[in-house]
Amino acid sequence: MEKKIKELAAEGKSKEEIVNHFVGIYGERILAVPVARGFNLMVWVAPFIVLGLGTLVLVNYLKVKSKPEASPTVQSDKVPYDELIEKELREME
Repeated sequence: MEKKIKELAAEGKSKEEIVNHFVGIYGERILAVPVARGFNLMVWVAPFIVLGLGTLVLVNYLKVKSKPEASPTVQSDKVPYDELIEKELREME
């Protein structure tokens, strides 16, 4: 590749023409930094979207966790219908 770059430079090609030559052969994966258009744009945008969504989820989670929980209603030791059961048992005797 270095040999080809030297040949193209000797022919008077510009840096952009040399880069375009190799991109034409190998595709955009040859570039150190992908061009920010089309699907490659997601490489630049996705981290910020994920960071924003993660922050929202964390803030909402912390809001829910910091709310005081409603205290359960205090119930007596009596079983519901306890009096009715006792009455029916007395009637059976």
